[in-house]
Amino acid sequence: MSLCQFCQKQVQNFQLSNSSSKWSGNLPYFAWGKYEGQLKQTLSKLKYDRQAELGILLGQWLGQAWLDSSIAKNTSKLIVIPIPLHPDKQKIRGFNQAELIAKGFCQQTGDRLSSNALIRIKDTPALFGLTPYQRKQNLQDAFALGKTWQLQPPQLPVLFIDDIYTTGTTVQQAATVLRKHNIKVYGVAVIATPKFTS
Repeated sequence: MSLCQFCQKQVQNFQLSNSSSKWSGNLPYFAWGKYEGQLKQTLSKLKYDRQAELGILLGQWLGQAWLDSSIAKNTSKLIVIPIPLHPDKQKIRGFNQAELIAKGFCQQTGDRLSSNALIRIKDTPALFGLTPYQRKQNLQDAFALGKTWQLQPPQLPVLFIDDIYTTGTTVQQAATVLRKHNIKVYGVAVIATPKFTS
């Protein structure tokens, strides 16, 4: 089941006008929308009601917003990596929502998707409600480089894709793994964040 035109417009009301305003610092991020209302409900349907096609649609919107931004205009090609789920969690859900979003994103941008470049080796509990310190402890040693990239690291910089950016702890831990292998991390693009308003 996909979103009707009316529902799409309802979700698009939560698109940020300043998606790239947090594109600075050690690990900049680009957010398509504000994590509330219809957008929050749509992400919940994607993850918990198994409406996988929503991930592709949201990824296409994210990709178009990225292409329309000044960041993309000043960027050459990137390798796109979805933040991985632990295999046990992915088996239960049936898919990784970040990977679906990344597929839609790459359909729009033409960037290369690399779904197995980073793997999740530690099954962490949900991070909701944890302090930043607890999140960091939870995610310690949660990620590892995939076998292909261990043998031959990429030359192009990496853009992470995820559904929600809250404190940034997850993507910081993922970036640490890549940077230890001298892989350049360009930043992260997400569907939603509760961190700033349009």
